[in-house]
Amino acid sequence: MNGNDAIVHNIAHNLIQHTPKSVINVAVLGAESTGKTTLCRDLAAHFDSPWVSEYMRTYLQAKWNDEQLTCTWEDLLPIAQGQIALENKLAKQVAQTSDTSHYLFCDTSLFELMVYSNWYYGDCPIALEQAALAHHYDLILLTDVDTPWVADDLRDSPHQRDEISAYFASQLNKHQRPFQRIGGDRQERVQQVVAQLTDISNI
Repeated sequence: MNGNDAIVHNIAHNLIQHTPKSVINVAVLGAESTGKTTLCRDLAAHFDSPWVSEYMRTYLQAKWNDEQLTCTWEDLLPIAQGQIALENKLAKQVAQTSDTSHYLFCDTSLFELMVYSNWYYGDCPIALEQAALAHHYDLILLTDVDTPWVADDLRDSPHQRDEISAYFASQLNKHQRPFQRIGGDRQERVQQVVAQLTDISNI
């Protein structure tokens, strides 16, 4: 194994998902400013469970604050590594609790990062794509474009949310990832997910 092979192998290893069997993990995907973070917070509060924040926002906000620069191709793998590291850490913590319901709500996933990589760059790093397609979630939610767009330092597609949402759906279908669309106000969204999780728990 040469030096480059070792780097690639280490990156791939750092993208492996480690979710204990007792944990029901939920991925919340969707176009920007469609209520993903709010939904994760509301679900975490409802079930008294942790939620995984979107590492990309933390990473890119720091980059913007320090350099006034936005995301580049070179940022994708560091973001992916940070995202799955946080998810794995919280999944382990959830599994160690004594509660009967072990839920983990993930504000995005590597699948979303893969979709955005293909959307913006027309390509995706191989290690990221392989990891994204290898990861498993018990429930995948796609948030509807029925919330107001809110500007911030990182958002840049106020008029493309419907198109991006359709692209998400097409990619989920392409890769045979069953998903549920979630829309409505905050309370309605939580109720929809609670019903979905009740069905999963009864299987």
